Amino acid sequence: MSAAPHHFFDEREAERQAALDRYAIVDTAPEQAFDDIVRLAATLCDVPSAAISLIDHERVWFKAQIGIDQAEVPRAQSLCGQVVDSPRRTLVVHDLLDDPNYAKRRRIGGQPPRFYAGVPLLSPEGHALGVVCVMDVKPRVLTPRQLEALDLLARQTQHLLELRRYGLEQRRLLSEREASARRAEHARDDLQRRHDDLRYTASHDALTGLLNRVALAELHDDPESTQRLHGAPYVMALLDIDHFKQVNDRYGHLLGDRALCAVAHAITTSIRGGDIAVRYGGEEFLVVLPNTRLDGGAEVAERIRLQVLAAELPFELTVSIGIADGMPEQDTPESVFDRADQALYRAKAGGRNRIIADDTPR
Repeated sequence: MSAAPHHFFDEREAERQAALDRYAIVDTAPEQAFDDIVRLAATLCDVPSAAISLIDHERVWFKAQIGIDQAEVPRAQSLCGQVVDSPRRTLVVHDLLDDPNYAKRRRIGGQPPRFYAGVPLLSPEGHALGVVCVMDVKPRVLTPRQLEALDLLARQTQHLLELRRYGLEQRRLLSEREASARRAEHARDDLQRRHDDLRYTASHDALTGLLNRVALAELHDDPESTQRLHGAPYVMALLDIDHFKQVNDRYGHLLGDRALCAVAHAITTSIRGGDIAVRYGGEEFLVVLPNTRLDGGAEVAERIRLQVLAAELPFELTVSIGIADGMPEQDTPESVFDRADQALYRAKAGGRNRIIADDTPR
C-alpha cells in the first residue's frame, strides 16, 4: 500500500520535469533580460545575492545570478529545490541558523547564508520550474513592498519563459510547415516525374526511343504541329529494313533488336532538332522534315542509308527509303504519306538499299 504515494510523486515529478524541458532553457547562455531581473531583485531587496534558478532533475541550475560563484548546486542542498513541495508559496527564511535543516546549505561569497527569500516560477499548468530568489549573509526582514516587488519580478520572469516557449513552438510549427511544404513539393515533383515517365512510355518506342504511332496520332491532332506543316514545304521519308525477317530468323531477335536500334541511331544522328522520327511499324520508320524540299530530304535520306550500311553488326544491314514532299495549303499529310509509301514500294521492288523520291506530277 505504501508504493502508491511514491508512484504519485514520481509521476508528478516527471510531469514537472517535462514542463521545464519544453522551455529548452537549461544550460543556455546568459541573457540580458534575465540578468536584468536578478540585478533589479538584488537592488530592490538591498541584498548582495540574487538568482533565477531552475530545478533540473537532481540539480538547481542558475539561469542568472549575482553574488553567487557557482553555476549549479545539488538539489538536495538547495533551498530553491524546496519550492517543489510548496509551489504556490513564497519561501522566506529570516535566519537560516535558527533551523538546523539549513546548516549545510550553499555558501555565498565564502560565508554561510543567513537570509533567503524565493518566489516560485510556475508553468501555466502549475508545475514549479524554479525560483526567483534573494539571499544575504546576515539575517533580515523584507518589507511588504519588497516582497511584492519580488513577486512582480517572478511574474515577469514567467512571462519571459512563456515568450521563450511560444517562440520555440512557433519555430517548431514553422519548421513543420516548411517540412510539410517540402514533402508536398517532393510529392508533386515525384507525381510529375511519374506522369512524365508514363507519358514518355506511352509516346515512345521502348526499344529505340523514337516516337511511336500513339505520339504520331497526337501530333496529327496538335494544331501547332499541323501549322508547321502548313507553313512551309516539308518532306516525309518512309524507311524499311531490308529482309528483316531473315535477320530475325537467322541471327535471332537479340541481333534483330540491335539492327532496329542501329537504324534508329542513324536516323536521330542525321536529322535536326525540330524534325520528327517515328518507329511506325515492326521494321518501318517514318521521318518528317519540316521546312524542307525534296532535294534536301534526299540528302538526309542518303545520310541515313549510309550510316545504316556502316553499322557494326555481324551481317550487312540495309534500308530502302521512299520520300515525298508536301506543299503548304496544297497537300494533306495523308496524301504525302501515301506518295512516300508508293516510293518506298518502288525502292524495294527496284532491288532495295536505295532511295526513291516521289515523281508524281504536281
